[in-house]
Amino acid sequence: MKLIYAYCILFLLSCIPAFALPPAYSIKIKVKGLKDTVVYLAYHYGDKQYLKDTARIDSKGLFIFDGKEALPGGIYMAVLPDKRYFEFIVSEQFFSLETDTADYVRHMKVTGSAENKLFYGYLQYLYPKGRAIDSLRKQLAKAKIKSDSTAIITQMENIDKDIINYRKDIVKNHPQTFVAKIYNSMDIVQPTQEEKDVAKARKDSLFEFNFYKAHFFDHIDFTDDRIIRTPIFHQKIKEYMSNLTVPTVDSINKSADYLATKAKGNKELFKYVVWYVTTTYETSNLMGSDGVFVHMVEKYYKTKQAYWVDTATLKKIIERADILKPLLIGKNMPNVTLWDSLDYPHTLYSMKARYTIAYFWDPNCGHCQKETPKLYDLYKKYASKGVDVYAVNIDREPKDWKKYVREHKLNWMNVMDNHLSCNFRIQYDIYSTPVIYLLDEKKKIIAKRIGVEQLDEILDSYINNKPLRNKVTKTEEH
Repeated sequence: MKLIYAYCILFLLSCIPAFALPPAYSIKIKVKGLKDTVVYLAYHYGDKQYLKDTARIDSKGLFIFDGKEALPGGIYMAVLPDKRYFEFIVSEQFFSLETDTADYVRHMKVTGSAENKLFYGYLQYLYPKGRAIDSLRKQLAKAKIKSDSTAIITQMENIDKDIINYRKDIVKNHPQTFVAKIYNSMDIVQPTQEEKDVAKARKDSLFEFNFYKAHFFDHIDFTDDRIIRTPIFHQKIKEYMSNLTVPTVDSINKSADYLATKAKGNKELFKYVVWYVTTTYETSNLMGSDGVFVHMVEKYYKTKQAYWVDTATLKKIIERADILKPLLIGKNMPNVTLWDSLDYPHTLYSMKARYTIAYFWDPNCGHCQKETPKLYDLYKKYASKGVDVYAVNIDREPKDWKKYVREHKLNWMNVMDNHLSCNFRIQYDIYSTPVIYLLDEKKKIIAKRIGVEQLDEILDSYINNKPLRNKVTKTEEH
């Protein structure tokens, strides 16, 4: 009897956690004007939004998001059936919100969350300020006298100062809150008057830019990964990499390493920085951006710092970088031997031109059929100035190739892999056609994956020692 009793006690004790375990988070929301429908809980991550949970709105407009695991901190959204949404801070795990479909922000009431009281206090403070700014903009558009315009602009500037001061007060009075970190990240660090005077004395025209760049991340807490689940961190690193970094591979790599070092102490921030830079420049249309991709793979993926990548994916990433590395701008193009229509071999390095255009094409490719005549015209334009073409047919059937060359009188070096002796498609990363590489006399890669128009501009620049007018971008892949 005692044994049975003991077993019963153990059974009951084992059941208690399953029935008594409370939720790790519970967000109760009531929206006047909604009932009997579904609402979604979503969150920011970088520049994307992801679904986290769903809830059913009852007949009184009440719904609850809850779960067994605490929500990672950040800015979340309640997404309503009409696709409208309102945001809130998740820092505390238990709180309530109440609002109205007439205006989610102005009617918001917060219970149990100091963070969201500050967050909505600021949003509600902004509402009349925003209306005042809109009104002043309309007045400014109609102003005909300079003094009137000046007075209106002054009013607008004063409103901006009020908004900035409101945020600064939150940061000053509630420095430990996540809201304070968000608002602080919006503030721009300003140089002191002494620093300005020194720069002026030195006639340093780049002082303001360099100061802005050097202090761009001063107000971002790189130890707090909640910032990833807001739009702020992504916008910051995007602006830093795109607008504050010179668009050259060396400069981009330097900025990438700077950011990775700053984020090193937080696994999530480090992951996001390395992932963002790697994927952005792997697919960038900036010519030579694959140099950034190779740099990131060699420094962070090959060294096993990219802890979030599984073995199979890591292998593919490394293989891709290994293919691209010998083909980077500034590298000597790998040599190859291919055969002409009479089965005579010709190596790429046998081309003795000042500039060699390595052209990979297919006579049956529609885009090639448009670009090849343009390239041939360009070849005739520059042939007397030391430019030659090593044109590689990627199709394994020579019949159409020979016919196209004959009919279009392509009197440059025409070759193909008659003997299937090499896998040049992998060697030169030919996954689409046409592909153009421009090489100097030592076969160093000057430009690649560009269109004929850009090739014309680059050749003109090199041959006539003229600066390039436009940033060089890769041609669209076909």
